[in-house]
Amino acid sequence: MIAKIGVIGAGTMGHGIAETFALAGLDVKLYDVDDAALARARVLIGDELRLLVEEDYVAPAAVGEALARIVTTTDLAEAVADRDYVIEAAPEKIELKHDLLRRLDALMAPEAIIASNTSSLPLEAMAEALTPERKARFMVCHWYNPGHLMPIVELSFFGNMSAELYGEVEALYRKIGKQTVKVLKDVPGLVANRIQQGVAREVFSLIERGVAEPADIDRALKFGPAFRYATTGQLEVADFGGLDIWCVVGDNLLKDMDNSKEANPVLRTAVKEGRLGVKSGEGFFSYPPDTVAEKRRQFMRRLVHQLKASSFYA
Repeated sequence: MIAKIGVIGAGTMGHGIAETFALAGLDVKLYDVDDAALARARVLIGDELRLLVEEDYVAPAAVGEALARIVTTTDLAEAVADRDYVIEAAPEKIELKHDLLRRLDALMAPEAIIASNTSSLPLEAMAEALTPERKARFMVCHWYNPGHLMPIVELSFFGNMSAELYGEVEALYRKIGKQTVKVLKDVPGLVANRIQQGVAREVFSLIERGVAEPADIDRALKFGPAFRYATTGQLEVADFGGLDIWCVVGDNLLKDMDNSKEANPVLRTAVKEGRLGVKSGEGFFSYPPDTVAEKRRQFMRRLVHQLKASSFYA
């Protein structure tokens, strides 16, 4: 049984992963090369947990209890030596992954499982850094951001791992309240990101063509397709609408829709001009510095509300 968790990297994804496991009652060690990054992560985890308390999603005592279950360290050996399961959330660079995976393989117990949070690097390419024995205990476990709120985790089942071991990891994620997606082929982006990019490609194209203003395009998505997608998958939507109807509409629309294979010029122009979104203060919308903290908090609140509602349909 998996009981002791190691998380490598305390950044955007790593802190949320550690937070989720700790909130579910597991013993967590969180590693980063920088003490300052670990300190920031603890502050962020505390803030995010207190918001869950405000939203009546967890009890007040859960904040202190979860934080107490997270031990932070800059010593990689200390972080992983006694762990049953270690997930790395390092930057998406294959050379960096190789170096890290070699070190983890040498430091971890033979029976321990190594997971990568990547969605863009192939499992086989990353596994080149591992011994044959460890390759059979290595998998992709891709979380969605923010990790402590988004229910999905995509799990690889690409033929290198036994069904029994996969089932043990799947049971772990079900235990902490995640909805798991069993991915059978190693394709770039896995499942959820490919679906998201399909939607994003058309959204950015509509902006480029001047079909509607950004706020109206987002409104069309939120109160149109995404309203259903919150509780109903695309294939179920198609079944209820009629596959004959979907076939006709597809024939009529798809030939006029964006089929580009690279990022939209609208995005490239914005990046070139330094309009990066919240991080720069402006993207498709404006984010004055004195409003960012509250806007981020409201974004999190909406996700908490959705998390509460979606539990009925899990």
